[in-house]
Amino acid sequence: MKIFVTGASGYIGGSIATTLVAAGHEVIGLCRSANKAVLLKQRSIEPVLGTLRDEQILFQAVRSADAVINAADADDPFVVEVLLQALKGSGKKLIHTSGSSIVGDRAAGERSNRIFHEDIPRPIRFEKIGRVAIDTQVIESVVWGIHSVVMCPCLIYGDGTGLHTQSIQIPWMIAVAKKHQVARYIGRGENIWSTVHIEDIVSAYMLALEKAPAGSFFFLENGESSFKEIAQTIQHELGFEGTAQSWTVEEAIQEWGQEGTHFAFGSNSRIRSEKAKSLLGWTPKHSSVVDWLKKSSNL
Repeated sequence: MKIFVTGASGYIGGSIATTLVAAGHEVIGLCRSANKAVLLKQRSIEPVLGTLRDEQILFQAVRSADAVINAADADDPFVVEVLLQALKGSGKKLIHTSGSSIVGDRAAGERSNRIFHEDIPRPIRFEKIGRVAIDTQVIESVVWGIHSVVMCPCLIYGDGTGLHTQSIQIPWMIAVAKKHQVARYIGRGENIWSTVHIEDIVSAYMLALEKAPAGSFFFLENGESSFKEIAQTIQHELGFEGTAQSWTVEEAIQEWGQEGTHFAFGSNSRIRSEKAKSLLGWTPKHSSVVDWLKKSSNL
């Protein structure tokens, strides 16, 4: 199968692309620089030089492929619109990447016991209206003759296999800990995120490419941890004395910004992935970000 991957030089997209190649698929990967094009080529990924705003390039790549995986930007409606227009009436599969901050709250480090499942209506914070609208548009594009699927992972950890090997949240926490010589969490740090290893995400995408019904939405998780627990593990594994320390929201904003503070590190995002396991036969292998941190050589 010939598959076009946006975000092919990124963390999720790159890991998916290299796995597709290893499985015998022909992969076309969008990239923005000649340097990255060379690196993709070395990994047997056919580079397409362009950006998410190059409509003609996107159109041509989509039309030449048997399936499309959008792993570039969960919040970019323009690229999704181009992909949908190019795929209209084709019957081809589009797998779009969302993210579980769509169910995030503004908890400032407080715990929530609310857990979200795919088929239960979800409250939408106005900050996430755009992402939810994109997900909805992708799902509803089945009426245009597109085999659309939305994958929604949570806090991702593990080493990627593409050009970019690091995720966002955990490396950011590690960087802050190294900068200040102490790991940080927000408020009481009792807020919880579901977690998933990049290897398990990739296996879910491979299964979705083969089995996912049109118009389907899948949460991807296997385990969960509080941010205080994660921060304390980072503190210990970096060899710092004492315990991880709390930041107020205002202090955290100085380092992580508004979006990072309220949604990446201060919120709860607890999901369950029953549909991926039942409909796709997904069997994730990794269940603990804390265990991974204790074994990781990248700290």
